[in-house]
Amino acid sequence: MQDYRNFEPEELAIDPSFQRWKLFNDPTESEFWKTWMVQNPDKEELIDKAYQLLNTLNEVYAGLPADQALVSDREVQTEIQRLSQSIDSQAKPVAKWYQFAPLRYGMAASIVVMLGVFWQYATHPFSVKKGNVTYDDLVAQVSKPLLEVTNTTSTSRLINLPDGSTIALKPKGRISYPDGFPGTIREVYLVGEAFFEVHKDPAKPFYVYANGLVTKVLGTSFSVQTFETNRQVKVMVRTGKVSVFAGNQATVTQQKEDYKLGGIVLTPNQQIVFSPTDTRIIKSLVAQPALLEKPAQKQPFSFKRTPIAEVFATLEKAYGIRIVFDEEVMKACYLTASLEDEPLFEKLDLICNTINARYEQLDAHIIINSKGCESL
Repeated sequence: MQDYRNFEPEELAIDPSFQRWKLFNDPTESEFWKTWMVQNPDKEELIDKAYQLLNTLNEVYAGLPADQALVSDREVQTEIQRLSQSIDSQAKPVAKWYQFAPLRYGMAASIVVMLGVFWQYATHPFSVKKGNVTYDDLVAQVSKPLLEVTNTTSTSRLINLPDGSTIALKPKGRISYPDGFPGTIREVYLVGEAFFEVHKDPAKPFYVYANGLVTKVLGTSFSVQTFETNRQVKVMVRTGKVSVFAGNQATVTQQKEDYKLGGIVLTPNQQIVFSPTDTRIIKSLVAQPALLEKPAQKQPFSFKRTPIAEVFATLEKAYGIRIVFDEEVMKACYLTASLEDEPLFEKLDLICNTINARYEQLDAHIIINSKGCESL
């Protein structure tokens, strides 16, 4: 349980529980926060400031173009500090501009990254009743006949679907699907673990149902794991894009009608873990991010007094992972190093140790925190 008494308004504004209460009036979260307010009456000002900041950030994000996931790093700094300080002074957010302190950059970047999460939640809300939705429950609701395959062996079993897609079903897994995929969508039902390589067909999207979570793709490769002990579902993307959303009937119907990727969108090297018992969904990077392509020659990770912005750009392109940092603060940072076969996180460890920085993961992004390199 979070100790919200020690939160700053900026931290509270990006907390998922607080967002679900204030933005979406979630009954469970509302009950929790009403109880918390009774127990912490001295924190009314904290709640008010966090709510003001959350509302303003919501408006800022809503005004961005649809294809703009993040503003520039410098704009991130300026916007968050400006909004936070204007709330403290009870001025309108457009009244003043403030210089952002470098030590607060990690928080600023985190807030803007998290904007994408609650904005996706606002446009595609996760309305899920607590409880377990089993494979048998899902299959029982299907009116058309289904083919079922069970892997009773000790190795993966390859399943060739009628549309040209393939499934590598892990031991003890079961999967059901209609013969021939009639209609305008392709649907499969899974319990256990499987790796999917889906034949691309934008006019006929592909859905995987597992324990209350729906994974929707147009053509890509990814894996889905369902865990019998705690009913969690994990989706990990290798290539392309997938979207995930909770499998209540209203949301599924909406997703089937638009033939687009909605919900929370995952790209290569990203994953989510979904728990239907407490409606939590956590987005992060996979444990071992892989290169997007296996080049004929080794990836050029050799740097000689290379500006750190170029170093991070090289890593972003190679792994498809967004690296958020303050380019102005780190403009004097350079790297001389040869990084070849190390995993991504070891590369980041070496880089950050060299330039006296540190990094953290947030919403499948890498956030770099640094005071600059003037003294190095």
